[in-house]
Amino acid sequence: MTHEEYVRHDGTALARLVRAGEVTPAELIEVAVGRLEQVNPTINAVVYRMASEARQRAAGIDRQAIFAGVPFLAKDLLSGYAGHPTSGGSRVARDLVVEEDTELVRRVRATGVSILGKTNVPEFGLLPYTEPELWGPCRNPWALDRTPGGSSGGSAAAVAAGIVPIAGAGDGAGSIRMPASCCGLFGLKPTRGRIPAGPRDAESWRGSVIEHVLTRSVRDSAAMLDATHGTEPGAPYRIAPPGGPFADEVTADPAPLRIAWTAEPIVGSTPAHTDCAQAVAEAAGLLEELGHHLTEATPRIDGKAFARAFMVMVAGEVGAEFEDLARILGRRPRRTELEPLTWALGLVSGAVSARELADSLRLLERCGKAVGRFFTDYDVLVTPTVTTPPPKIGALPPSRSEHVQLRLVGALGSGHLIKAGRLLDRIADSAFEYTPWTPVFNISGQPAMSVPLHWNAAGLPVGVHFVARVGDEATLLRLAGQLERARPWFDRMPHMAPGPT
Repeated sequence: MTHEEYVRHDGTALARLVRAGEVTPAELIEVAVGRLEQVNPTINAVVYRMASEARQRAAGIDRQAIFAGVPFLAKDLLSGYAGHPTSGGSRVARDLVVEEDTELVRRVRATGVSILGKTNVPEFGLLPYTEPELWGPCRNPWALDRTPGGSSGGSAAAVAAGIVPIAGAGDGAGSIRMPASCCGLFGLKPTRGRIPAGPRDAESWRGSVIEHVLTRSVRDSAAMLDATHGTEPGAPYRIAPPGGPFADEVTADPAPLRIAWTAEPIVGSTPAHTDCAQAVAEAAGLLEELGHHLTEATPRIDGKAFARAFMVMVAGEVGAEFEDLARILGRRPRRTELEPLTWALGLVSGAVSARELADSLRLLERCGKAVGRFFTDYDVLVTPTVTTPPPKIGALPPSRSEHVQLRLVGALGSGHLIKAGRLLDRIADSAFEYTPWTPVFNISGQPAMSVPLHWNAAGLPVGVHFVARVGDEATLLRLAGQLERARPWFDRMPHMAPGPT
């Protein structure tokens, strides 16, 4: 199989070829590795290789598995693969080898995929772009001076570049949906609790983080959700199981839906770029053509309070991560092993009182419930995924001056100084300038997706964001399938020249 033939198929189709005996898992591995070697020096998407292990496992793959022999890349964060490190994009964790597979990894392996390596992420997944000091910036295959987004930027770049049809991803504030928008991919964030997080961890970022995949086709995402969803022993709660296979929903047109649409920011005040607003307006027109009922309406919360509360929660989680690392390393993480923002957030966690953290978590819960009530009147909300087309590498905050301040206060070792100087407030305000929609639905726990419906005049992809009620991935997948048939995108791929930039 040539690479040109390979990229004409999604993961579902490649597995069918394996089952029919038309191609072997070993052959697919070599096509994918060949593409990786060709383009990775340019895009820096894959930071850890597992191809040797994949080759050893190829002969034993169950040819009847849903993704038998399909090349796959894992995100280098959260999901642990026994015998391999999970760096989380950080120098401090670069060589920490995981002792057992996480529950999600066990389920992913059972699909029959060939796992070729792990993808680039920002440190601890904290940023909406992928430029870690450890691995260097990941580049967008559609334009090499642009970011592929974050934190699943390496996975998105690898899928867009045609290395693999499916790659692992995770989403705590939009980290599946933002890279999907930047790279012209389909990205679904499932409902909170739909995907297992154990065995060691129950929830990350107080339940805001959920893992899934980035794909070129809707059906690949749905099939992987079928294979990986469901409760696990010790899970803190259960959500209602789906009414049937998610993969079946993709081919079923939805009944006419009540759809709200808006380009107004929910958090912050940064307006959507003209390209992003146009993408939403065109999507609204297409949805009306497909028979849905459209109303312009925006959920209302106190966006400024939400942003600060979210950053307090994240700071607390970063501080707890430091404690975990201290137990694993047998010593405290050092400032020189961490990036300035990460270190500063860890310092802030020590300056935040238990009362302040609890107050922030309560405020976030109230915001989530307020947004959830919006969906008593609507089945789906449509927004931009992000405020701009893919930004240039280095363009997103923290700014150069903020980095200098972060290094200074980090050297002083005072989280109280960061709070007193209102640096945390400024970071909170700027953090959501690029993504004033996606984090809200991590807090509410609702399923949401970015769909690649628009490319701007410069040829850059611009995703459109769709949100449904808690537990209703079925509606999103029906709608995504309908949109995919109406405005196909699968054959749109970037034209990359191989070699270093």
